[in-house]
Amino acid sequence: MTADATIRPAEPGDLDDLYDICLRTGDAGQDASGSLTDHRLLGHLFVAPYAVLEPELAFVAVDAEGVAGYVVGTADSRAFEAKLEADWYPALRERYPDGSGEGFDAMLVALFHHPMRADDAVVAGHPAHLHIDLLPRLQGTGIGPRLMATMHDACRARGAAGMHLGVSQRNTRALGFYRHLGYVTLHEDPITVTMGLVL
Repeated sequence: MTADATIRPAEPGDLDDLYDICLRTGDAGQDASGSLTDHRLLGHLFVAPYAVLEPELAFVAVDAEGVAGYVVGTADSRAFEAKLEADWYPALRERYPDGSGEGFDAMLVALFHHPMRADDAVVAGHPAHLHIDLLPRLQGTGIGPRLMATMHDACRARGAAGMHLGVSQRNTRALGFYRHLGYVTLHEDPITVTMGLVL
């Protein structure tokens, strides 16, 4: 593990690294490479639209080997959903027809055509949301809390009253990480825990 990572704003040239990190942490924190035929599907949903559409709220952690983590998000989930509908999903829907793909690929393609929408009760008090992922070499080094604080500060500066995020019930390490930072459970189902923090 390395502890000398630095944080900087994401740049357009980081996009391939962001896709790669998203894939390598996309199975409840584990590598999802073996579960997908199209290795860019996870990134199309969970990191690239933020880096492209809201680059001012995209930050990366960089060590001697390169980009090894990121946090991306939005201060206004409803406004971001509208951006996705106008500027992100149309091209993906053309490229990936509804009903195409198999297995995990098909589940992700379906989300291009039938996007998840943040719950009204969650957004009312926690309008911002984020996604954070770190490669194993940066996990446990202290960079995760620093990335989270960077995003919290940026969204607070934009007037967001609270932050929410979703995490797999299977990702016990992430659940503990968020609770340690003060996040509380807002809603849960058998698959996902929605957690929130007042900013």
